[in-house]
Amino acid sequence: ALLLPRAARGLTEGLYCGRRVCYDVLGVSRQASKAEIARAYRQLARKYHPDRYRGEPAAPGGGGSQAAHEKFLLIATAYETLKDEETRKDYDYMLDHPEEYYRHYYHYYSRRLAPKVDVRIVILVTVCAISVFQFFSWWSSYNEAINYLATVPKYRIQATEIARQQGLLNKTREKGKNRRSKEEIREEEEEIIKDIIKNKIDIKGGYQKPKIYDILLFQILLAPFYLCKYIVWYCWWFYCFTIKGQEYGVEEKLYIIRRYMKMSQSQFDSLEDHQKDTFLERQLWIRENYEVYKQEQEEELKKKMAMDPRWKRYRRWMKNEGPGRLTFIDD
Repeated sequence: ALLLPRAARGLTEGLYCGRRVCYDVLGVSRQASKAEIARAYRQLARKYHPDRYRGEPAAPGGGGSQAAHEKFLLIATAYETLKDEETRKDYDYMLDHPEEYYRHYYHYYSRRLAPKVDVRIVILVTVCAISVFQFFSWWSSYNEAINYLATVPKYRIQATEIARQQGLLNKTREKGKNRRSKEEIREEEEEIIKDIIKNKIDIKGGYQKPKIYDILLFQILLAPFYLCKYIVWYCWWFYCFTIKGQEYGVEEKLYIIRRYMKMSQSQFDSLEDHQKDTFLERQLWIRENYEVYKQEQEEELKKKMAMDPRWKRYRRWMKNEGPGRLTFIDD
């Protein structure tokens, strides 16, 4: 209905004060200041407020009170329109340019439907919520990794031996009044073993111990620092290895290899030390050597897949039946 062509009018029903001029509703001029507008509103609000109105009803059934209520709503609408500088500017523009009908509708409803909460607060709360979820999620993954390692015989035996050497397990076996049940002793020994595993084993990758500086909130706050650090590092790299032509060190070679493999820092750190030694021995920081290594890995993967019984069954199924075949075989 709003898109239907109609005659342009300066005052439109449904916008601001409708057919009435908001300045006339409050009894002020268009040059009135905010203080004058507020003063006029307070005077009229005291007079026409439904709880304070004492006028005589104009008709049976309280028509006078109803009229006063409508008058109060109109006064409140006029004050809400004129007290805000931006809204008042749009309203004055509507009075001066009545022919721009659709523009007035757009500005009116865009302000009414705009969120009242500051967008910066919404973004801050969202980032904080994501950061809290990240931190507790990483702690959960880390605890799962510790619980799993505590069940692996290799690590459990080593942790138990270290606990015995440090005399931690002997403290759990007490006598007399302080004697505890076997279940309590077992639980305490389990916690001791897990603590030793946490201190002795460096878990890398997605299950590593979470750090508060890795969450989203700190990453955003430290983004300028990381950017400056990267610029300084890039300038140092360009000066040392491009201009001066120095040879790469071990860290620089591993960095180039990681870039070739398209791995993140955490993924690359999760690799075993002997794998990194192999990369260095084969000089994979040289592009030609890496391409040869990559081709060898692809060929080896193809051989493993060809010898894998599950892959053979899948290829046989795709060849004989496939996902689009209708079969009555029970299995």
